[in-house]
Amino acid sequence: MLLLSGERHRNIMAAVNVAVTFALACIAIALLKMSDAGQTGISQVYRIGDWPAPFGIVLVLDRLSALMLLLTSTLALAAVVFSLARWHRAGAHFHPLFQFLLMGLNGAFLTGDLFNLFVFFELLLAASYGLLLHGSGLARVKAGLHYIVVNLVASLLFLIGVSLIYGVTGTLNMADLAARVPIIAAENRGLLEAGAGILAMAFLLKAGMWPLCFWLPTTYAAASPPVASIFAIMTKVGVYIVLRLSLLLFGDGAGASAGFGSSWLLFGGLATIVFGAIGTLASQDTARLAAFSVLVSSGTVLAATGMGQTGVTGGALFYLVSSTLGISAFFLLVELIERGREPGADMIAVTREAYGEDDDADQGEEEVGMAIVATMGLLGVAFIGCALVIAGLPPLSGFIAKFALLTAVLHPSEIHRTGAIPGSGWAILVILISSGFATLVAMTRAGIRSFWASPDRTVPRVRVIEMAPVMFLLILCAAQTVQAGPVMRFMQATAQSLHASGGYIRDVLETSGHSTRKAGGI
Repeated sequence: MLLLSGERHRNIMAAVNVAVTFALACIAIALLKMSDAGQTGISQVYRIGDWPAPFGIVLVLDRLSALMLLLTSTLALAAVVFSLARWHRAGAHFHPLFQFLLMGLNGAFLTGDLFNLFVFFELLLAASYGLLLHGSGLARVKAGLHYIVVNLVASLLFLIGVSLIYGVTGTLNMADLAARVPIIAAENRGLLEAGAGILAMAFLLKAGMWPLCFWLPTTYAAASPPVASIFAIMTKVGVYIVLRLSLLLFGDGAGASAGFGSSWLLFGGLATIVFGAIGTLASQDTARLAAFSVLVSSGTVLAATGMGQTGVTGGALFYLVSSTLGISAFFLLVELIERGREPGADMIAVTREAYGEDDDADQGEEEVGMAIVATMGLLGVAFIGCALVIAGLPPLSGFIAKFALLTAVLHPSEIHRTGAIPGSGWAILVILISSGFATLVAMTRAGIRSFWASPDRTVPRVRVIEMAPVMFLLILCAAQTVQAGPVMRFMQATAQSLHASGGYIRDVLETSGHSTRKAGGI
């Protein structure tokens, strides 16, 4: 309907887009409550065409998928409202592409088989290509072409990995795969693990794990603010699939393949955090600073997944929600802050710092929107909020997330029977604290340049419709802080159901009327 409406009815399309996204958020809240009521973590298995698994297509709702649906719809609501100020008019088909992106994201979080995961993966990528190019400009076109090539390679790796896995196991249903992995013949296990490794590369490329993240900072920095804001969830698609498949297929019940790839996830995640932290310190542009913060966020969750501990996974899920909300708000805020600055102000500021030269060049600014009362004060408060959440400082949710994660890492009873903390635990402790400090330094430097040491800047004209989404996301971070107890209980229950994959397998196959013979060994 949005495609058929044409660009002449953009206001109608915008109204439909906002209404549908708001309805999606309401549905996601209801699904989250429904998933939390399930005893084993699975609340609903929907069989498309009433064909039983593994022969038919199934959509599976559990706590993790419901959580990701709600996070996606929340970011989408903020992004689409922000775009109404001006960005949805900067190019064609913004609203249809936005809804196609949501369809792909939600389908990827709900699907119970790898084939349809590929379908939804391609759908969200196709929509993201158009959204990334939205607004045109040389930088976006160059970054967009780069992004398309990288993701075509990821799709090719996806197909190769899925083909190998299907050739060995004869199924692509995730639950059925998990049931068959322990009984794979020894001579075929190498081929299975090769397929899983190639498949993981496709997802880790999307998640931005080092060194596969070379494309991400430039691409995210070049995207328009509402697109970059919703793209904050795109890396989490890769993180979600890695988290889901690694624990489901290669958990404790996977026989000889148990724990496959966990060391790669741990050390790759740590390397990603280090790379992202160095990138934040080196960034002279605020948008690139936000993009490198995405890498720190992804790396933290990947490293926590590699630890393979229930408590760490629960803390990582809490951190995933907090950091994604904070980074998404920061992407929106960057445009408002930069609006009042002279072009190239960051480089000029570096020159001033290095050589102590004054530059009194007066650059004209495009005035957009209406000035709201105490604009600089609101922008400053929002900037401080983003900095606290992203760096993981008290009193907001980022600190609670890191505290919970590190507490689980250092909990001797869960780490080692002797009570000794392994070297990987100390490594993640040092790197997480160091990355938080690096982010704090980078954000402080950016804040000083934006709000304190820029005598030539003009007060940006900001609309309420632009400021409201930023404050909405930060208020959610504050609510996550206030309700930390119930939220953490939900995250720990989610982590327990992920690590106990037998419940997922039984629920999907039994609900579908399939024999439990294969799952019985789990």
